Amino acid sequence: MSGPETFVEGRREILRQASVALGGRPVTVWEVSAGAELEPQASSDPTPGYHDSKLDVDATLRHWGIHIVQGSRFVGARAGEGHWVVAPLRSRPPAPPPEGRERRSRERLTLELAGLCLGLLDRREVPATPFAKHADPLQDLATLPGIIAHEVSNPLTAARAGLQLAMEALGRWTEVAAARRLEMLDELGQVVDDIDRGINFLRAIKDRARGTLARSERFDAVRVVRSCCTLESRVLRDKKLPLEFDSTLDEVYLKGDPNALYDMLVNLVRNAADASAGRPAPIRVGLEQVGESLRLTVRDEGAGIRAEDLERIFEPGFTTKQFGEGSGMGLVVVQSVVRAMFGGSIQVDSRPGGGTTVTVNLPVPPQRSVDARRSGEPSAA
Repeated sequence: MSGPETFVEGRREILRQASVALGGRPVTVWEVSAGAELEPQASSDPTPGYHDSKLDVDATLRHWGIHIVQGSRFVGARAGEGHWVVAPLRSRPPAPPPEGRERRSRERLTLELAGLCLGLLDRREVPATPFAKHADPLQDLATLPGIIAHEVSNPLTAARAGLQLAMEALGRWTEVAAARRLEMLDELGQVVDDIDRGINFLRAIKDRARGTLARSERFDAVRVVRSCCTLESRVLRDKKLPLEFDSTLDEVYLKGDPNALYDMLVNLVRNAADASAGRPAPIRVGLEQVGESLRLTVRDEGAGIRAEDLERIFEPGFTTKQFGEGSGMGLVVVQSVVRAMFGGSIQVDSRPGGGTTVTVNLPVPPQRSVDARRSGEPSAA
């Protein structure tokens, strides 16, 4: 019997034995797809019924707070109406129970053993590729002090709740003129939006470090960039730095995480603002479509970067700012978003005293016909 046939037969026998131990209930192996759904891969029953192999992700793994990692596998069986018992496939036994007292049910122990047997049978080594080290630098950042310092999602959540209470109280504050109340509520609403983006960004960093699926959706990049520039212009107002946005585009749709693109641009704009301290020249953000790429540029007329430092700006922890003023992580995050999420490229041109220009090129996927008609371009076939 050949190797693949031996594997298939071995897996079938493991599932059959687990089914026997569970009183004949069908036992199924699932793998997490790119859409964060569990797809059946094998079953002890050659022709399992729909309800014997269709596991409700929300009612099981997500309910228990288990991180759903693309490519991970689970083995399980129905335990009753609407209830399942599942166990992960693994190549080594799990840790012993707390204080040595076993609380897992007989069904769970059976599936744990089946998952261990299947994991040992199908132990798969991750192939080494020449691009592996460039896959996603954010996966390595969880252990760095710069990222640990950003683990402030809980205080941000508390601050958000406090702001909402303040906004509710302000709405009932009749001693303040209605127009002024609306203006203040709008300003506080912008702060709440910024806090939400910060919380989502921190969550994305933690998720990537754990290997969970990144958010990916179709979104209008022009709208995200324009919104970022509008809000950042208010932030830079206190520094007396004007921010100019130049673009004739109406809509260009990308596939990925819009919050990641937003945070990427925030990093670039604020770096430009730091470099422009004491030089009230405007920071210019440009957005144009060049062929099949969306080109985003951020220009400043600040202090510039020395040639020897320019070669290191994407190193984790490297910064040209004064001690305590920078974590050296901003451009690492920017590069990770550009390359790992959008498959684009980034270039930095700078010279001491002559300012800095950061150019980001993001490939534009085929646009839907309705998008092409709105922008006056011929529709994609």
